[in-house]
Amino acid sequence: MPDASIPDEVRADVQTLWDYHRIDDDLLPVDLAIGLGSHDPSVATYAAELYSCGLFPCAIFTGANAPTTVERFPQGEAVHYRELAIESGMPDGAILVEPDATNTAENFEFARRLAEHHHLPVTTALILSRPYQQRRAYATAKKQWPGVDFLCSATQQTVDDYVASIGDADRVINMLVGDTQRITVYAETGDAIEQDMPASVSSAYERLVDAGYTARLIATS
Repeated sequence: MPDASIPDEVRADVQTLWDYHRIDDDLLPVDLAIGLGSHDPSVATYAAELYSCGLFPCAIFTGANAPTTVERFPQGEAVHYRELAIESGMPDGAILVEPDATNTAENFEFARRLAEHHHLPVTTALILSRPYQQRRAYATAKKQWPGVDFLCSATQQTVDDYVASIGDADRVINMLVGDTQRITVYAETGDAIEQDMPASVSSAYERLVDAGYTARLIATS
């Protein structure tokens, strides 16, 4: 059974990455919410909660599957998010499903196409994601959907509470490390805008890589 507690020897570095990736903008009314598919079901339930507060008239859930989600969401991330949101009180008519995206760039590219297909005027949008995906999601959205003002939000949890909710510390730490690498790599490939990365974050990332948290790293030339 996976361990749901963060090892003491890496706790400080995990916290550093967690804090870096969280943006947590103040919530304001927007034209559209975009829920990014992942292994985390709280994205869908949080979307339903914010919809009930009147923050947006419509949400797009976007995502096919990844190796980390196919067992939990066999029909695809976006499809299951829709079901979870409806179970949480969000009306079906306020939800659009984009079931084909397999990475974050496609999440926004395909969501943009879907919004255009439905003639949705979008000048402001709220990105809903895993708590630690916010910075990478924002950087990608600004590149893939220019002209839109984006806000980012996620469930308000400590890193320990989040790991406990997922039930697997190694998985979360590996994802954190992978997202940190992608901040730099995707800016270099032109798939995202650049984001400043403090030296403390870079050092924490390197130590976690050295500690063996490499499962979500991508090959670079």
